[in-house]
This record gives sequence, C-alpha cells and structure tokens, in this order.
Amino acid sequence: MRYKLCDSEYRFMQVVWDAAPVPSPALVDLCREKLGWKKSTTYTVLKKLCDKGLLKNEGAVVSVLAPRETVSAEAAEEFVKKAFSGSLPSFLAAFMGSRTLSAQEAEELKRLIDAHREERE
Repeated sequence: MRYKLCDSEYRFMQVVWDAAPVPSPALVDLCREKLGWKKSTTYTVLKKLCDKGLLKNEGAVVSVLAPRETVSAEAAEEFVKKAFSGSLPSFLAAFMGSRTLSAQEAEELKRLIDAHREERE
C-alpha cells in the first residue's frame, strides 16, 4: 500500500507513532503542545488518516495501522524521485555536501549497499 502524506500529516504521524496507543483526548493535548494545533485540527487530520488506512480510532483510543518504517521509506523514496529524478547517487552527493564519514558510518553504508546490490553473474 502506498501512503502519500503532506508534511503536516507526516508530523502528526510522528506524534502518534511516539505515543500510540493513545487516548484521543491525550492526542489532542500532544498535538497542541508539539504542533501548536487546535482540537478541531487534530480531529480533522485524525479522521483523514483513519480514512487513508494509516490509523484506527476505536473507543477513543488511536492506534497505528501503518508502521513508521514503511511510511518513512515511502516518503524518502518519493523525495528522491521528485527532487533528484530518482537518482540515489545524486541524492547522496547533495546530502553529503562537505560532510565526512566516520569509519563506522562508512562500513555501515558499505554493508547496506552490499545487502541491496543486484547480483551479477
């Protein structure tokens, strides 16, 4: 399933992921504190995300149906497609800029690349 979220929906999901399962009144308080939202905004976005199949609100308790990892991976993929024409090397070059990697970070990246490399015969 593809989850397309605007920035405000993604920020809302982060609040829910950190707190779930969470009573909806407590979620209103969290969104007021963390996002500066009114009660009506919280419930509007909550309903929208329930309709999209990301959240469930039963018995005034909000729970997650879409894992953070899945939604985050899809958002990252969409960003790379939109901003870098789908080129992962272009994205990494822009992201790295003048940054340097520790030996441990470089090894982690090598392991990730090796794990996702197409097998060649």
